[in-house]
Amino acid sequence: MTTTPFTTPRDLLRYAVTRFNTAQLFFGHGSAEALDEAAYLILHTLKLPLDKLDPFLDARLLPEEVAAVLAVIERRAVDRVPAAYITNEAWLGSYSFYVDERTIVPRSFIAELIPDYFAPWVNEPDNVANILELCTGSGCLAIMLADAFPDAQVDAVDISADALDVARRNVATYKLEERVHLIQSDLYANLPPKKYDLIITNPPYVNSGSMAKLPKEYLAEPQIALDGGADGMDLVRKIVAGAAERLTDDGILIVEIGNEREFAEAAFGHLGLTWLTTSAGDDMVFLLTADQLKL
Repeated sequence: MTTTPFTTPRDLLRYAVTRFNTAQLFFGHGSAEALDEAAYLILHTLKLPLDKLDPFLDARLLPEEVAAVLAVIERRAVDRVPAAYITNEAWLGSYSFYVDERTIVPRSFIAELIPDYFAPWVNEPDNVANILELCTGSGCLAIMLADAFPDAQVDAVDISADALDVARRNVATYKLEERVHLIQSDLYANLPPKKYDLIITNPPYVNSGSMAKLPKEYLAEPQIALDGGADGMDLVRKIVAGAAERLTDDGILIVEIGNEREFAEAAFGHLGLTWLTTSAGDDMVFLLTADQLKL
């Protein structure tokens, strides 16, 4: 009979942290370090509350429970699969979403701005009637937007039918089928003839130089959701160019561009970009008004 030195979550946590650090994993999909990710994967695999590790640290585990956790640890360490794909779960703030390899793992600094209704740029949240979210992926931002603006209809667009299948599952989970409308489209191509108070997007924006250096964890994601061309602005240019005719007179466009501020300023600086403050600083998300876009 094969024995294992692991009998408690504490044993497995210590092993996982060492295993992840030795493997030099990249943590960019929800966890900041090996300890956080190890704790999350262990708790999720054991179907324990994700915010209550301490009460269970010294619990005696069944052999099959140990085996299940070890299998997850090895998949993360050896195959470098993002934790969200292992658990089929990703979190943005207090929202949980289903994810798999058909869509990028949800992560967005725009999500931090939604609870405050993009103040002070949106003066009357109750008056927001129509929102467009481009490159919706798993539908996470569209769902959060619909929740924050309960009187708004949200058109959520993606070119990928696979991504929209994932988004459809999430929209159904949050029972928003009547307000979040999923549209397969190459940006504005297949949209209905209407004006939007808000256009929100977290598009592919990684420049080609950075694409060549991506960690293996990012290579597990659909590359179409990451690759923004030579300077990262290929899709952003199309989004900015088409936004004016899609916005109401006092509408706004909000675009996340990650670490590409230098390229964004080179492409659109003449429009007078407003950079919004997020937890990562003032250079991840820019805003343009309808008036600016008409220049």
